[in-house]
Amino acid sequence: MKVVRAMGSLPLFFRLVGASLGGQARYPASALMLTVGQFLGTGIEVVAVWALFHRFGAVQGWRIGEVALFYGLVNCMFALADALGRGFDVLGTEFLRTGAFDRLLLRPRPLALQLMGNDFRISRLGRLLQGLAMVAFATQQMGIAWTPGAVAIALLAIAGGVALFLGILVLQGTLAFWTVESLEIANVLTYGGVQAAQYPLALYARWFRRVLTFIVPLACVAYYPVLAILGKADPLGAPAWTGLVSPLAGFVFLAAAFGVWRVGLRRYASTGS
Repeated sequence: MKVVRAMGSLPLFFRLVGASLGGQARYPASALMLTVGQFLGTGIEVVAVWALFHRFGAVQGWRIGEVALFYGLVNCMFALADALGRGFDVLGTEFLRTGAFDRLLLRPRPLALQLMGNDFRISRLGRLLQGLAMVAFATQQMGIAWTPGAVAIALLAIAGGVALFLGILVLQGTLAFWTVESLEIANVLTYGGVQAAQYPLALYARWFRRVLTFIVPLACVAYYPVLAILGKADPLGAPAWTGLVSPLAGFVFLAAAFGVWRVGLRRYASTGS
């Protein structure tokens, strides 16, 4: 029944997304500059990666083409999740403080879809294009053969990564039920997670590897699938099939995040406005 209801709400979601994009399209120069700004902003990170490998050649056996594939896929994941999860990011300031959240509760549609379609940002296309450019660079550097199997792994990894980052944003929004304001500490998991997942898991200390695998499973949506695409054995000893199933951890994380969301939602008290 819930699945049928959600499917019936998809037209509303697409209308909200269309309205958001239409509003931004009314100011094309602003939308273009924001998109270019996102592209150039992430480009600074690319320069940092290039400088690292230009200086040392390789880091513990990892070459720049391999790291570029990590970078590209992770930024594609986050760009899509950031575009979808903007409503959760600003839940405290734009909905709870103003009383606008009450209006969402009155609509007979899932709250998550309403928030996801609230402010779909065109500018996130800049980060997405940057990620795709790095995937193309990695393909050229490493001679990656994009067989149907490799494409399927990449798409599953991106889907799992979008689910994971969206789950982090859902948790950040849930926190606003207690704090009203979205706390900047949540960016440790969003932007900090992007930075951590851009490099191979094997470069980190053991305790941090466990955090990235079992608590916030960034390694499951980035590290293991990339190894499968590259056909590279895991120096940490994980079996080759791990990358084929590990992206599912992103969907499990999202389901758990929505479980916490329901707990926070029960705590919400109307503003009375």
